Amino acid sequence: MSRLYLVLSLVLQQATAGAQSPVARIVVTPSKPVVSTGDTLRLTAQAVDASGQPVPNARVRFNAQGARFEGTVDSLGLVTAGATGTIPVAVVALVPGSRPVVQRIDVQMVPGPAARIELSHATVRLALGQRFRLGSRVLSSGNDERPEDRVSWRSSSPRVARIDSDGMVTAASAGRTTLAASVGAVVATATVEVAPTAVTALELSPSRQEARQGDLVRFKAVARDARGRSIEGLTTAWSFAPGEGMIEQDGSFVGYAPGEYVVTATQGTRVAQAVVRLVDRDVRRPMQVVGRLPRSRFTTEEVWVHPDGKHAYLGSGGGGDVMYALNIADPAKPVVTDSIVANTRRVNDVMTTPDGKYLVFTREGASDRKNGIVIASLEDPAHPKVISEFTEGVTSGVHSAFIFRQEKYGTHIYLTNDGTGALHVIDINDPYHPKEVAQWKTPKSFGDVGRTLHDIDVQDGLLYGSWWNDGLVVLDIGNGVKGGSPSDPKFVSQYKYDLNALYKDVEQTGGAGFIRGTHTAWRHKNYVFIADEVFPAGGVKGAKDAAAGRAYGRLQVLDVTDIEKPRSIAYYEPEYGGVHNVWVAGDTLYMGAYNAGFRAFDISGELLGDLRAQGREIGHVNTADMDGRVQNTAMTWGVVVKNGLAYVNDMYNGLWIVRIEPKPAVVP
Repeated sequence: MSRLYLVLSLVLQQATAGAQSPVARIVVTPSKPVVSTGDTLRLTAQAVDASGQPVPNARVRFNAQGARFEGTVDSLGLVTAGATGTIPVAVVALVPGSRPVVQRIDVQMVPGPAARIELSHATVRLALGQRFRLGSRVLSSGNDERPEDRVSWRSSSPRVARIDSDGMVTAASAGRTTLAASVGAVVATATVEVAPTAVTALELSPSRQEARQGDLVRFKAVARDARGRSIEGLTTAWSFAPGEGMIEQDGSFVGYAPGEYVVTATQGTRVAQAVVRLVDRDVRRPMQVVGRLPRSRFTTEEVWVHPDGKHAYLGSGGGGDVMYALNIADPAKPVVTDSIVANTRRVNDVMTTPDGKYLVFTREGASDRKNGIVIASLEDPAHPKVISEFTEGVTSGVHSAFIFRQEKYGTHIYLTNDGTGALHVIDINDPYHPKEVAQWKTPKSFGDVGRTLHDIDVQDGLLYGSWWNDGLVVLDIGNGVKGGSPSDPKFVSQYKYDLNALYKDVEQTGGAGFIRGTHTAWRHKNYVFIADEVFPAGGVKGAKDAAAGRAYGRLQVLDVTDIEKPRSIAYYEPEYGGVHNVWVAGDTLYMGAYNAGFRAFDISGELLGDLRAQGREIGHVNTADMDGRVQNTAMTWGVVVKNGLAYVNDMYNGLWIVRIEPKPAVVP
């Protein structure tokens, strides 16, 4: 039971029992509180009567009503800001024998001072007369973006290249100059070279291209002088029309809808164009529900399929205390073969060792606060037997766990810690005696405030941690890129982004203090798919059941060709519902999309831009029927793919087994 619930319960009890309070209002100082991340702020309050005089014997207390992952507020009004966002605070005035008076105030947690500026280009080579825009981002020391800052620009040699207040560069004469962007004392520079030779001809290749919507087409511009010689290294300005799509500064183009597009390249005063004709992507396929296992006693959490493909395991939540073992040898008739009952109230994550001999499930919500993980033997996969547990240092709860084996180091479990937001590494080379070998966590100014590790993916000795407010963090735990190991994880890189700006519509609709953060990650080829979990702070007023609320969220595609510099290049956001857990097999990404049900996407080729607009959705199943715990409502958690079947777990109604059917044959 939360502290907020207890406080509000007390308030409601007093409200029904007491007389009218002499308190007319509560004066809070500061009246519009703002605090920088990594800092604290003291709120003070005074209860006054209708004439503005202090009320004797009035006690004032503070209580946060949201943003629990971002910051804290103690009962005496000390705000600790661990991340950007807004904390709604209930300020309660209590006078003995009278009803409480409650006011609300919002505390803004903003980025710290500007610490560095990122420029879109470190070097630019332009032709005479060319105009080109330099982009900039201002960041705090905590890597939070400061969008309100305005960069001042100057050129060390305006006769070579001028730059205006918007970052637009004009190449005036041959030579080199340094462009400086500044915010206060923070400065970043870029070098501009203006070529001495005028561009007299510009060629664009390919000059025409036919492809499918969503296919990436790479263009190359070649500039030539009056003698026909190529001028190397010029920066090109790109554009396209008509229609919707995206073009990068390296000439990578993607069009979202079938039709004809004209791509334009500009260098100096010369322009070249090419035509792209796009046809329908044609990836839609029928879906078939092969099997179904409804669950109605508790909510359904994680699903995991045993390596033998004949058995599976299903977690429960909402006070379930149970993990089910299933026989799925006949996927049309999945049956429960056994269960493990544990004091947990929520089995949020389940996974087996790669050889299928052992299973691990998480505990989150035990009545005795003895959470952590449980390890079971799978000598008989249909009847798992508990052999050990690990709780030391993680009794506050484990949300997710990932098992990974390396030939050099053996088998380890990588755990999240609900209490501290730290990563814990557990050696299970002897699964009967698990032992911790390492911890790692993102830096914070005040203890653990603002830090949450939500999920973990490990591939090829690299760990991809979804650190909520801190975005994606990549660690070397045996890959070799930074010399890390399971017992000594080493930082590789981080991708952090502005969650408040990305989900401003959610805050405007449901109020401040909403839930949003980097929830999960999956490495595939040179991409990492990251999904955000987003829920509004409040539902639709006057509504109930499915009408009362919904999930939101976006899936981003990060290019990690340079693992030390992840960059976002594509995204998917459902028209309704959210994004939760994903699975990638071959050229297909499978997703549990909460209210949006189960979805599958084509991720073949190179990815860029808005994936939903490109017609990449293969199929969709609305995982809602009348047999579940919550009737006729989808809340799809995730999916595991095995032997061509998608095992889809829905929180509200259990397990669905789905097959994507092949494209119907065309009969001549």
